[in-house]
Amino acid sequence: MDFLPHSDFQECVTRYEAGRKLRRFSCWDQWLCMAFAQLTHRESLRDIEACLRAVPSKLYHLGIRGHVSRSTLADANEHRDWRVYADLARVLIGIARPLYANEPFGMDLDETVYALDATTVDVSISLCPWAPYARSRGAVKIHTLLDLRGNIPTFIDITHGRCNDLRVLDQLVFEPGAFYVMDRAYVHFERLFRLNQTGAFFVTRAEKKTQYRRQYSRPVDRSVGLRADQTIRLTGVTTRHTYPAALRCVRYYDAATDKRFTFLTNNFLLPAFTIAQLYRSRWNIEVFFKWIKQHLRIKSFYGNSENAVKTQIWIAIGVYVLVAIAKKRLQIDASLYSFLQVVGVTAFEKSPILQVFQNTHSQTAPANLASQLSLFDF
Repeated sequence: MDFLPHSDFQECVTRYEAGRKLRRFSCWDQWLCMAFAQLTHRESLRDIEACLRAVPSKLYHLGIRGHVSRSTLADANEHRDWRVYADLARVLIGIARPLYANEPFGMDLDETVYALDATTVDVSISLCPWAPYARSRGAVKIHTLLDLRGNIPTFIDITHGRCNDLRVLDQLVFEPGAFYVMDRAYVHFERLFRLNQTGAFFVTRAEKKTQYRRQYSRPVDRSVGLRADQTIRLTGVTTRHTYPAALRCVRYYDAATDKRFTFLTNNFLLPAFTIAQLYRSRWNIEVFFKWIKQHLRIKSFYGNSENAVKTQIWIAIGVYVLVAIAKKRLQIDASLYSFLQVVGVTAFEKSPILQVFQNTHSQTAPANLASQLSLFDF
């Protein structure tokens, strides 16, 4: 927790007046309890209460001044503004991104590359009527823009399951010169043209119904899977007006999966094979979603209200980024998974984190077996 700027946390609390009339259980107490639940993967509020009450002497040194109880924590999650922890996560993201600015992600590009996608978390529609999805199902959708250098989320929006993914494109502030890699769910040419006007680049897959006219083709190396590299113009009734500029169409055959892909981009400078590899790097965001669902507590919730669910998700994201910050600043070579697991089982240890990861190789050398008596010697 020393890697979290406490002054910035207090600014987030003051911004939304979340600390008004609180006497016993502060927002900082709530953050510490919920962060402990994420790091140690607690199953319920009663589980959190039981574990923290088992070590009362250590709570004070950690910074928890309030009395930890299930009802108090439930009320805090229910009523304290979730935007406090959303802003805190953004503060941590602002700290983490420069630390991972030079992190490799599998491609030799100087530009920033983002992956845009969304994942859903199922909830009970009867308990969470504010989160409709299907006819008899509820879901929470987490829209995420991921910086592939370090896999740091730079934008997150939490909505109900029926929210259209395209809505996110209206909220993003595009960075000139950066690449935005997205799947076919985000193909909306009017929005993509606005992205193009900002000087940013996109790479996406073309829909089968996309109508266009080829203007000219460039030679490709078929040995690496490329099949075509063309400059095209959209010819659809509406798309020719909503995206009046030229586009680049790259066709690629993946021999490993026996699938053919058609990519659309507004970048005409990168090699065609790099465009295909850029789209392949989009898989990193799928790995990110799988990672946080497996190792953080966001697949089931401690409360059912919209405020409680968003509070829990934002605190989980904040913990993920905080762990990434600690790992980078301590220069620990272990994977993020290993780091999280070790922190989880040593949450109340007083020894420095770095000391836990030091590889001393102090194992005693095995004795010379040749000098040992045989068990079967007679």
